[in-house]
Amino acid sequence: MGVLSDLEPKRVFYFFEEITKIPHGSGNVERISDYLADFAKERGLFYIQDDLKNIVMVKEASPGYEEEPAVILQGHMDMVAVKKPDCDIDMKNQGLRVAVRGDEIYAEGTSLGGDDGIAVAYSLALLDDDTLRHPRLEVVITVDEEVGMDGARGIDLSMLTGSRMINLDSEEEGIFTVSCAGGARVKCRLPLHTEAREGLMAEVFVEGLQGGHSGAEIHKERGNANCLLGRLLYALTEKLPVSLCKMEGGLADNAIPREAGALLMLEEKDMEEFETILRAVEEQVQGELATRDGGFRIRTGRPGQGTCICVTAEDTRRAAAFLIALPGGVQSMSADMPGLVETSLNLGILKYEDGALLAEFSVRSSVESAKYALIDRLGAVTALAGGSNTVTGDYPGWKYRKDSPLRDKMAALYEEMYGAAPKVEAIHAGLECGILGSKIRNLDCVSIGPRMNAIHTTEETLNIPSVKRVWEYLVRLLERKDA
Repeated sequence: MGVLSDLEPKRVFYFFEEITKIPHGSGNVERISDYLADFAKERGLFYIQDDLKNIVMVKEASPGYEEEPAVILQGHMDMVAVKKPDCDIDMKNQGLRVAVRGDEIYAEGTSLGGDDGIAVAYSLALLDDDTLRHPRLEVVITVDEEVGMDGARGIDLSMLTGSRMINLDSEEEGIFTVSCAGGARVKCRLPLHTEAREGLMAEVFVEGLQGGHSGAEIHKERGNANCLLGRLLYALTEKLPVSLCKMEGGLADNAIPREAGALLMLEEKDMEEFETILRAVEEQVQGELATRDGGFRIRTGRPGQGTCICVTAEDTRRAAAFLIALPGGVQSMSADMPGLVETSLNLGILKYEDGALLAEFSVRSSVESAKYALIDRLGAVTALAGGSNTVTGDYPGWKYRKDSPLRDKMAALYEEMYGAAPKVEAIHAGLECGILGSKIRNLDCVSIGPRMNAIHTTEETLNIPSVKRVWEYLVRLLERKDA
């Protein structure tokens, strides 16, 4: 018996739990892709597994639905795989420890992967049930959405017949997403000079922050552990000859980092002032974040004498100046859609290794020219500091479609079932619809999903009643013929 076996709808939660048993973080998707291919083979479905490990599966229309327009169901198989520091799960090789608390599903010590495992589970449950009535179903499950949408970029969809697509990668029930921002990943590399140095080695940790999704929650202006560690390092280097030995923070460019840490070398005589500076920065930031991210704290490890190859004090100061000069968070709000973030960036990964400081950003904007201007700004700041940038995973935004028969049909059914109209929104987070729309002629698309909280974090949850309602809605939608 599975942990979720008593939950309804049973087949949806059965497949969701099966997925959580398979490691499927971004870049580690071969096993989950093979699982999906085996699913299709066992049921005699037409399927394609391409070289990237994307999966397309097709189920023909039920009797009486042959003349209805085909429907594309779309999601991605990879998840943002993050865990708590004390969690012993190897997320590259082990499954998750799924648990239930009240109406919420979560994973012990790790992210859950509801984004976008629930899309895969819905799709498999629909394909698996021969009692349902539906038009031709064309299921598209892509790889590595969370790290640049590489699967969507490389997939061939020429075999599809449908032009109506339901994207199942949204996290708020009752909201129909019809447009999203474009984005890119920017990796900044700053070479640093090193030397052998002996002195007092001290660990510093920035922690206690909430984190979150860099698209869906960037407007909440929560603390970014990487940015705050840079601010702390700058405050130290302004007063003391500190040398950087190690630095690491964040696990994904599109997740707001909750924790970051550094190992620093300093002189023993400076230890008292070192502690004074730490406490001063901690007090300042706590005051700034009191109502937005009240758990912020700075923790130090036990110092000890040692010798290591570290960054020179001069270049440590240059690295700190670089970090504090980098832009971060919301850059502008939309003038056309009140409350919508137009342009932002998130310093999601920060590390020092092999003589260089590496800073990885997720850049987003609903205005293409603003996106590229922000990328250029990052390039200019990095170049002035003596480094270089690499841009990958550049994807277009998804433009709003004024005339949408699919949206009209979905909205009418939603109001009929729930007695209220759905919210129709644009979002700042990235979806694959823009890329896929360039591959499917005249694509008519709406994105929906059940309620999830704190995606991309170890606090992620998936709401059980919401999963059931969205399933019932999907079944009714597919069985409803066009007027």
